[in-house]
Formats: sequence, structure tokens, C-alpha cells
Amino acid sequence: MSTTHSERLRGLLEPLVSEKGLDLEEIEVSRAGRRRVLRIVVDSDDGVDLDACAELSRTISTTLDETDVMGEDEYQLEVTSPGADRPLTERRHYERAVGRLAKIQLHEGDGDGGGEFVARILAVDEEGLDLEVPGVKGRKPTARRVEFASIAKARVELEFNRKDKKEEEA
Repeated sequence: MSTTHSERLRGLLEPLVSEKGLDLEEIEVSRAGRRRVLRIVVDSDDGVDLDACAELSRTISTTLDETDVMGEDEYQLEVTSPGADRPLTERRHYERAVGRLAKIQLHEGDGDGGGEFVARILAVDEEGLDLEVPGVKGRKPTARRVEFASIAKARVELEFNRKDKKEEEA
């Protein structure tokens, strides 16, 4: 997808997504046989349910039909929420992951030592993350601070026995 096409799509779709109280995370145009697939990923602090995706899909479909931004070729529209394994790339992604375990890979040769580790995100601020690294073999967890600039990659780790925030509050 050309930068111009991507910018036109983002300019058209971002206000529609924002009106629904959602964040536009990603726009992807790919080929599926003879037609194209326009995949739009949206999220919010409270997550996104199926009804919100369906409603937004109808709004976007109508808007795309009224414009020429997708051209004359056939395309399939998909509106979805990010998967559980999506990369954490924006500060808001980290904020939404507070309380969750994340696998964090640091830049090599960085003052933070490089490497990869798993830690629970405790807090997020302008510069980085406050983390709790789980103890190994009976040792106590340790606190760790990581600056955003030191992070090469990060993604939430799935926890099958994690207590939900609502359960903890009850």
C-alpha cells in the first residue's frame, strides 16, 4: 500500500473510529486471490466487543462506498480488535497492559544490558515502565525500571491462571 493511499485511508477512517470512542491501531491492505482485503484493527482502554466492531464496520463500509479511496476493485472489509499476542508499540498499549505479564526484549548494547525477560507491568509513565520480575526457584520478585528507548520488542504473555482485575476487586 503506498504511503499516499495509506495516508488517505487513515485520514478518512480515523475520525470514524474516534467517534466511536476507539483508537485506530492498524490499517492493512493485502491480496486474497483476485480481491483485496482491507483489515482495520481498533482498540480502546476497555477493549472492543463484537457489536462495536460490527457497528464500526457498517459505518466504514458506507463511507468507503461513498468515496473512491479503495478504487473500483473488489475488496473485503475486516474490522477487528488486536489479538492477545499483538506487539506493544505505543505507550497506551503498555498502559492497557498494566497488571499483565509481558515478554520484553531490550536493544543489544544498551545501558540496560540487552537480552530478553518476562515481567509484570506495574506502572507506566512518560519515560518507561516499572516492572516486577518474578522470582525464580523460590526467590522473591525484584523491581526493575526500563525506559521505552531501551525496548526493542514487547508483547503480553498469556496467563491461563491469572486473576482478573474484577475478581481481585471483589
